[in-house]
Amino acid sequence: MSEIKKKLSENMKTFMKSGQKESLKHARSLHAAIRKKEIDDRVDLDDDAIIKIIQTSVKQRQDSIEQFKQGGRDDLVEAETQELQFLTTFLPKQLSDEELERVVRAAIESSGASEPKDMGKVMPVVLAQVQGGADGKRVSQMVKNCLSS
Repeated sequence: MSEIKKKLSENMKTFMKSGQKESLKHARSLHAAIRKKEIDDRVDLDDDAIIKIIQTSVKQRQDSIEQFKQGGRDDLVEAETQELQFLTTFLPKQLSDEELERVVRAAIESSGASEPKDMGKVMPVVLAQVQGGADGKRVSQMVKNCLSS
């Protein structure tokens, strides 16, 4: 069993015992997303695959928060923000801009990229190295900046 699934299971037990209904709801939602993927693909997911599921959920929550803010639905913004905070506890520590830039510059050097159109050579290398330590959008922006300068 993966470490994330163990942690999630322990959290669910704790939330049930302590009566934390909202946290339990978030934990069950994540558990259901993981189980759905496992059943659909007929595999036992490892931590890397679970991190991808969590990242997708985080991105969905961020998009929802933006939409609800534009619609003036502060109640839904609050609910989505709470779930977003819960989900981020399962993600690896995010890289600082300096750490990400070092990884990007090393990938540019190793791939031989020299201009912005070579971005396709660099992105897979960087994403493989950061593995959840940075959002894809953030990585893309950093690669563009480094290749432009």
